[in-house]
Amino acid sequence: MKYINFLLVIFLLTGCIKDIPTPTERKNSVLSLATTKNFDEIDISTSTFSLFSLQKPNINCQNKNLKVYIEGDGLAWLSRTIISKNPTPLNSTIIKLIFDDNSECKVYLARPCQYIDSNICNNSFWTNKRFSDEVIKSFDESLNILKIKYKNKNFTLIGHSGGGAVATILASKRKDVDLLITIAGNLDIEKWTTMHKISKLEGSLNPADFSKNLEHIKQYHLIGTKDKIIPKDIFLSYYSKFSKKDNIKYKYFNAEHNCCWEDPYKKILEELK
Repeated sequence: MKYINFLLVIFLLTGCIKDIPTPTERKNSVLSLATTKNFDEIDISTSTFSLFSLQKPNINCQNKNLKVYIEGDGLAWLSRTIISKNPTPLNSTIIKLIFDDNSECKVYLARPCQYIDSNICNNSFWTNKRFSDEVIKSFDESLNILKIKYKNKNFTLIGHSGGGAVATILASKRKDVDLLITIAGNLDIEKWTTMHKISKLEGSLNPADFSKNLEHIKQYHLIGTKDKIIPKDIFLSYYSKFSKKDNIKYKYFNAEHNCCWEDPYKKILEELK
């Protein structure tokens, strides 16, 4: 296999594979911080995967908008040629953003096989099939479950990196997504694999293929000028697929792929109020 783990380049340059925290340590670290922010762990069971989520207890979101924050690809690879046995993130960007968001109606959703052990998990779901029909179906069903629980009117979907791809594909399939926000989102998978000269993600859907279904949805995309993993060309390729661009906003920020998104995101939230 020729996939390249761009997300771990910096980590591997500064540490050793043997020093990577275990999946349990990674989960405990997140749960320890989540407790201080008044979040509970709730695993959502769907017909495909169970998804780890963080939710606030006793919040009233009836007839309101529920923000759903979707995790990135996590620890998918240990090196250029070694696939991780567990994709639970090392240092989640999207968790930092949800913890900084002052609104009450918000939920964090991890990707399949992150934070959860399951017999259905195999590494194809965090490599070539990370955006497969099965994966998108688990998120679609999760939103249905959340809507029954919270009785919210609609959703804002927020995704970082590969979570941006999931959020975009998911938004294209639903009629209750009021706003789509991506941060360093991988929005054109074909362009991304071609640009980095890596193997195609066989079995995955491509967000850029769903432009027709997305034209009516308000979108805001945050792009890092220092992002070498998903540079601006990926977004611009996605953007070029739209014949109607009225609902699409985007901004460039002095940020890298996994670094320094807290302040830019706060600015966007203020702008959207």
